[in-house]
Amino acid sequence: MTGKTEQTAAAEALGYEQARDELIEVVRRLEAGGTTLEESLALWERGEELAKVCRRWLDGARARLDAALAEEEQEGAGDDEN
Repeated sequence: MTGKTEQTAAAEALGYEQARDELIEVVRRLEAGGTTLEESLALWERGEELAKVCRRWLDGARARLDAALAEEEQEGAGDDEN
């Protein structure tokens, strides 16, 4: 069970581009076939972890963008009062 926890921690430490690129490779390997059931399951699980990492990065980017847009709107509203 420790190996799984270490893998998850390692995946979470990846940057978005690294996780995305590895996810693309995982998908290619799954689509190509030729792996055992056990290998396919391991690849699928890794892909799920990588997808979660990408999703967290994108959610974080969306939150930052939303915050920046809200700040811009507040500053714009303040300018209208002058």
